[in-house]
Amino acid sequence: MVDGINSTQNSNAQYATESKSDLDKDAFLQLMIAQLQNQDPLEPLDGTDYSAQLAQFSSLEQMKNINDSINVAIDANYLLTQSINNTMTATLIGKDVKIASDTIVYDNQESTDIGYQLPADAKNVEVTIKDESGKIVKTFENLERGEGEYKLSWDFTDNDGNSVKSGNYTYEVKAETMNGEDMAVTQYLIGRIDGARFSSEGTALVVNGIEYSISDVFEILEGDYLANGIGNNEESTNESFVDDPEEDIVLPNIGRLRNDTGH
Repeated sequence: MVDGINSTQNSNAQYATESKSDLDKDAFLQLMIAQLQNQDPLEPLDGTDYSAQLAQFSSLEQMKNINDSINVAIDANYLLTQSINNTMTATLIGKDVKIASDTIVYDNQESTDIGYQLPADAKNVEVTIKDESGKIVKTFENLERGEGEYKLSWDFTDNDGNSVKSGNYTYEVKAETMNGEDMAVTQYLIGRIDGARFSSEGTALVVNGIEYSISDVFEILEGDYLANGIGNNEESTNESFVDDPEEDIVLPNIGRLRNDTGH
């Protein structure tokens, strides 16, 4: 009797020290068999308890199988979704997009386009561009102030006309209401998707030679958005977008605006 009790204790100790993780169905079955082999002959395992343990074993096995099936389905669904997303992303190449970012990455491109939208007529509009140290390298003034959407092109030169160094720059569009209060302006980068790169970290879009996460894109534009509306200021190209399907429109001091239909 003493040997049987000690054997049971040793067996339980063995299973306790093998792993601290939850028991799988094989370990559960081995533990139950060891319990039967080392039970007290004078007080054998009650049939009700045995049935209850068998029921627990059956439930454990079923839950394990369900969990495995769910994991397989999740993996298959992820691969299918990723494949669909990659295919759809490839169809975006060549389209113009708006990128929700206030950082401009300069890597020897010719220029970059900054977009902004005024919710109402403004008293004053100014765009400043700063380098990584926070120093202002470029200021755009005397910009269009009417309600609407505008595009500003920066050729990566500073206020003295010198080319800036490669690196990261931040821009900010500031506007004042007619009452002199700060106006909430929506600002973004505008570019054309040149390609797409797929990796384990996700999908990246190549816009004007710079990689952006697909989550940074908040609007995909139809037509040749970048070519719409050409007008010049002394220090920048400041363009206003007008959507008129009937005819070209000439606005004072702005230039000719051409719609997407090419009329």
